[in-house]
This record gives sequence, structure tokens and C-alpha cells, in this order.
Amino acid sequence: MASGNPLFDDLQSKPEVIDPPQNEDIMDCESVNDPTQAAIKPNVTVSSSVRELLECPVCLNAMYPPIHQCSNGHTLCSGCKPRVHNRCPTCRHELGNIRCLALEKVAASLELPCKYQSFGCIGIYPYYSKLKHESQCSYRPYSCPYAGSECTVIGDIPCIVAHLKDDHKVDMHNGCTFNHRYVKSNPHEVENATWMLTVFSCFGQYFCLHFEAFQLGISPVYIAFLRFMGDDNEAKNYSYSLEVGGNGRKMIWQGVPRSIRDSHRKVRDSFDGLIIQRNMALFFSGGDRKELKLRVTGRIWKEQ
Repeated sequence: MASGNPLFDDLQSKPEVIDPPQNEDIMDCESVNDPTQAAIKPNVTVSSSVRELLECPVCLNAMYPPIHQCSNGHTLCSGCKPRVHNRCPTCRHELGNIRCLALEKVAASLELPCKYQSFGCIGIYPYYSKLKHESQCSYRPYSCPYAGSECTVIGDIPCIVAHLKDDHKVDMHNGCTFNHRYVKSNPHEVENATWMLTVFSCFGQYFCLHFEAFQLGISPVYIAFLRFMGDDNEAKNYSYSLEVGGNGRKMIWQGVPRSIRDSHRKVRDSFDGLIIQRNMALFFSGGDRKELKLRVTGRIWKEQ
């Protein structure tokens, strides 16, 4: 039975999948991502007309079952159907509850490259597995870890490091030990903003040291923590310690750096770091307790 969509009818009679020349150097998919994925296959090009068929006209995202259609054959995704109040966004006819099973089957027959192909992923994935793969793809770009701004820059680690240095003017240090002094004239003011971000290069990797003030309930606190510029499975190969003190007292924290895949806010709000209450911080600072002077020292090491 005709679908009512001439482009779709043409697709049924003329498959739009083209196989380019073989590439003998392509590895198994297991080496780039999820071992449950199928082996990487030669590159496949899907024509723009097929991509357009699978694109929701409302949100412009790829459609997944259930794919809905009106009586004239116009389709849209299940997420957008409630938003259009049961009216086809193309012809304004009532949608009803018609499933476009044929288009769902066409989608199931497709294999597409990962959207992070330009970042190095060479995998080809079934249409309905592609979304899950991309959410876990080891080649997906990293977001800028600089807190206190709405920075939208993404890229691989060398790109992010260069961005932090050139655009955010972040201090860059070589070595696995650090000794930093943080000073604030009015420690009673808490602006929920990062005071300092420092990048360390050691063991052939990069690490971000955060130190900031934020409000915990009605009391301001200070927190220092380390993030690993890479994925979580690599971050677990390293440990770090932080120490702060004064007036003959000290506090020590030891932990595992969190991957920058976890947002700055997620790490901070989980309290996964050295937390210093304001009164204790002022005690460490000495003097008349009107100025915050904290010296944070630490080191990074690789687990055997």
C-alpha cells in the first residue's frame, strides 16, 4: 500500500545505501568503544533523502519508534506528537494513532557512522544502536571545565588545554606537586564563583585543580578538588592528596580525581573534595579573622 509520501515510495523501490571501497585498516569496534557493538564495517553513505525521511519536522532530531504519521503520510516523532496537539505540523490534518511501521523497518535496516567521526571514531552502527553508542563514545568531545562562566567550547583534550590557556588565561604548571595560597579580603562574601582553576601536567596527562567558595545551607564553605582531563576509566589510575592548615592544625584529604565528563557542579555538589568550613578557614588564616589566607598543598600520583 502506498504511504502517501512519494519520497518514501521511491525509497522502497530504490534503496539508498551505497557501499564505498573496502578499507583493510579498519579495526574491530571493540577497540574503540562498547564490546557489545558489532564489528566495524566499511564506511556506508546514506543519501540525504533518507536522512530527511528520518528527521522529525518539529524538533529536527532523528526519529525512533514509535514513529507517527497522519493520513497523508507526513511523519513526526513520538516526543513531538503531544506538542502539536494531535495536528500534523505539515498539513494540519488530525494525526490519530497511526504508526509508520514501514519507515521504522527502513530505519532498522540502516547502518550509519558515529556523529563523532570527525573526532576519530570510525565505527558504523545500526540506526537504533547509534544513539546509545554516541552517548558513550570514547571519542565524544569534552566540554570546557572552566567554572564560573557559561563557556560552550568543546573539543579533544589538546584543544581544551589550549583553550584554557589562551582564552581563560588559566595558570599551567608541570609536575605532580603543588603549593597554592588563596587570599580573600572579605571571607563573609560568597559569590558561588570559582576563585581559581589551575592545570597541571604530569604522567603525560592533564589535571584541573579547583578551589572555590560556595553556600552550603546558610553557611559559606570552601572546597578544593581535582579533576582528570580524560575519561573516568583512566582517572581511576590516579590518586591525589590535599592539605590545608595553620596555627598548628591541619586537614588532609585523599581521593581519586573525577573525570571532566562529570560537570564541575556535579563534583562540587557531591562534596567530593577537601571541604573547609568558614570558621575553620578563618582559624587557619590567623590574624584578626577578617581576611582569608589559606595555603593548599598537595600531590598527584599514579597507582601501581
